[in-house]
Amino acid sequence: QVELVESGGGLVQAGGSLRLSCVATGRTQATNVVGWFRQAPGRERELVAAIRWSDGTTYYDRDAKGRFTISKDKNTVYLQSTSLKPEDTAVYYCAVTTRAYWSGEYYFSELSYNYWGQGTQVTVSS
Repeated sequence: QVELVESGGGLVQAGGSLRLSCVATGRTQATNVVGWFRQAPGRERELVAAIRWSDGTTYYDRDAKGRFTISKDKNTVYLQSTSLKPEDTAVYYCAVTTRAYWSGEYYFSELSYNYWGQGTQVTVSS
């Protein structure tokens, strides 16, 4: 079992920055990849970025790269965002997969992840 707790969300003006944190506890040694997803109202949950636990390999959504940076320090995974836009407004979730996949494309699907945090709301005002 892996437990995840997100923090760092809030209200920010367009153009601003936020850093989200995800603290992982429990059987973290089983973690393969940690992903940050987001879900806006009426939309499907989508990956923003992911990072491999063992070696820091990163995966980014094409639209997120350049404005979002994922990083890891011990048992905490961060998602740094800059130049935020109102369309970045969403609930941001941290997720872990303990499964290994032969292709990195699997880490873009929420179905590949087996542990989830409760989410943190990010609201970007115009």
